[in-house]
Amino acid sequence: MASIFHPLLSAYLLLLLPLVVAQSSAGDIGVGSSIEAKRDAKPWVSPSSDFAFGFHLLETNNDLFLLAIWYNKIPSRTIVWYANGEKPAPTRSKLELTADRGLVLSDPQGQLIWRSEFATGDVAFARMNDTGNFVVYDSGSERLWESFDNPTDTLLPTQVFKWGGVLSSRHKESNFSKGRFQFRLLPDGNAVLNTKNMESSFVYFAYYISGTYDQANSSNSGFQVRLDQDGSFYVLRKNNQRFSLNSDGFVPSTDYYYTATLNFDGVLTLSRYPKYPSGSNRNWSVSTTIPDNICTTRFERYGSGTCGYNSICTLKANKRPQCNCPPGYSLSDANDEYGNCQADFMQGCEADALSPRGDLYELAELQNTDWPTNDYEVISPSTVNDCKAHCLQDCLCIVAEYNKGDCLKKTLPLPYGRQDVQVDTIAFVKVRKAEFAQKNPPIISTLYEKRYQNSLMILISVLLGSSVFVNFVFVGVLCLGSSFLYHRKIKRNHSNKNGIQSSLRYFNYKELEEATNGFKEELGRGSFGIVYKGIIKTDSEDLTRVAVKKLDRVVQDTDKEFRTEVNVIAQTHHRNLVKLLGYCDEGQSRMLVYEYLSNGTLASFLFGDLKPSWNQRTQIATGIARGLCYLHEECSPQIIHCDIKPQNILLDDYYDARISDFGLSKLLGIDQSFTHTAIRGTKGRNVSMDVGEEEKAILTDWACDCFLEGTVDALVENDADALSDKMKLERFVMVALWCIQEEISLRPTMKKVLLMLEEIIMVPALPLPCPSYISA
Repeated sequence: MASIFHPLLSAYLLLLLPLVVAQSSAGDIGVGSSIEAKRDAKPWVSPSSDFAFGFHLLETNNDLFLLAIWYNKIPSRTIVWYANGEKPAPTRSKLELTADRGLVLSDPQGQLIWRSEFATGDVAFARMNDTGNFVVYDSGSERLWESFDNPTDTLLPTQVFKWGGVLSSRHKESNFSKGRFQFRLLPDGNAVLNTKNMESSFVYFAYYISGTYDQANSSNSGFQVRLDQDGSFYVLRKNNQRFSLNSDGFVPSTDYYYTATLNFDGVLTLSRYPKYPSGSNRNWSVSTTIPDNICTTRFERYGSGTCGYNSICTLKANKRPQCNCPPGYSLSDANDEYGNCQADFMQGCEADALSPRGDLYELAELQNTDWPTNDYEVISPSTVNDCKAHCLQDCLCIVAEYNKGDCLKKTLPLPYGRQDVQVDTIAFVKVRKAEFAQKNPPIISTLYEKRYQNSLMILISVLLGSSVFVNFVFVGVLCLGSSFLYHRKIKRNHSNKNGIQSSLRYFNYKELEEATNGFKEELGRGSFGIVYKGIIKTDSEDLTRVAVKKLDRVVQDTDKEFRTEVNVIAQTHHRNLVKLLGYCDEGQSRMLVYEYLSNGTLASFLFGDLKPSWNQRTQIATGIARGLCYLHEECSPQIIHCDIKPQNILLDDYYDARISDFGLSKLLGIDQSFTHTAIRGTKGRNVSMDVGEEEKAILTDWACDCFLEGTVDALVENDADALSDKMKLERFVMVALWCIQEEISLRPTMKKVLLMLEEIIMVPALPLPCPSYISA
């Protein structure tokens, strides 16, 4: 009997098996499956091919990849989820589905970059679903992890956004690190948009509130945000009623792909793309924007809104913001149109007092424009002419605004600037008259002009894999050193002379001795002292690596003076500067504790076994330029480095440049940071002693000759990537030659260097003859 029924029973069980046991279809991803980060890597695609999961090559860096999900049938790739925005993956990184940890992303050395986090369970397989949700399953088809539960900046149809959910904007359109804006569903039922402080992640007041909180009747409060397949976007209340987030006139339809995205400028947009496009109708179109007009939206108290400080927001036709600087102002960072603006002239009570007597300023009139906060004085009643006169006579006044008999005086910085027909205000911006624009007081003029004209050449050295051209570049730095030493004598005014920034941690000598294991592992040494590797425990009890610099030959100032200098360094905040974490000034010991950067110095990178790629070199050069520009122009007080060289440029995990040792020159005697420059200087600087060709001996002359003769190929030793971008190569060489002009007045400011490197302004024709270092 058993032999008769056994085959029937087996067949029956086989029929039932797909209903009770997890089976992976042909399109599912099995444990052990992997993708390598490279240009031709095949992504994991959903059954309908609507979505793909894999590596996206960054537009800004061809050596870095983003682990992402995107709409697969749309020609212009639309990314809807990403895993490693803060830390993109280098080429040859690997994504693998593992049995115990799920998705694991590792760099080429096997170091963990990112992994899917789940509590417990053994992975059986994963699936890229047709909804755009990537899910990791166990053997019982239970979901261990899914991308829908870990949103980034976008919601997709069928995705449920629950209490505590957060969408974070990108930093910029092509920069996937977290930005300043958030979309959240609060426990009280309100969906809100808010800004946050980038350094501390402190959440500021909401600039949009859905109003779906009902204190009297909790069942009317919201508990989910949903986007349906027909494009209906709403807050779902506990009583199943909907509060629509769609704009009036929106017509639901399933004939489109949809996304609800929090953009880098703070606007939440519902966009759609036709599933069956015809003719030229192959673009995303915006159906809804929240808020409706971000320029006139009120941002409460803190932050700068969608545009930077001292900027003006205007609304474009697509209801997205455009930011512009007022007359007489320009962007602090020419590459960030949504960033801060700064005056192109000296102003303020101190500058005015040192200027020639006379009417220095005039007022630029802007209709329908205001900065709604930061009033320090109100004059009422007032006429337009009286308002203008009050501002011109007040050295503190930067902008005066007139509205219906009220005159409002404002000072820097100016947040939330907007220009819109809804704004019934006239703004008068104070600018220097043309005849006084370049006539700053001698002391201030010298301080600013010389700071701009120095420290320019080091950024160009990274452009060439060949040490030959690097030698040519270094001479510019050395030549500039002596002028640094003179101008560093200018006394800086410090706003805080009595204490150290609260963000800095104080260490005693014993703590740092233990952290460095008795100052055992040396990372490097230079004119300022020796740097040791260490490990400290943070406030959250985590262990973090640090670099501890023991300062040698420190000028014996008082504790107060030492702390003043440390405080100046602590006030700097820029992505291209090494961050100071703490300090020690116990007895005769003076030590500074910095963040640890894994890829060492630029010097070791340039002259190491692996030749840096052309893209890496241009990226590093631009980073150095931005860091120096910040030190010279944007931080307060401004800082002169005095010892800029490849050994003082560090590289982070992504080979982004970070300037170190800035602000330390005042802690040393002047003779300790002086660098001699001679026509037959040391090997590896302004003279190459081993090239074997007489015409290459003086590198500055040779480089200039190569440019004038159209043979810049020789400078990069026929590097294919560099030569494929020959216009950029020639542009960088021209900037380098401008920077080493013997006549200081001919050298460009750091801002102009940046603009030229980024091809925002033209590089002027070089003066003849070539730069020479004979007199230097």
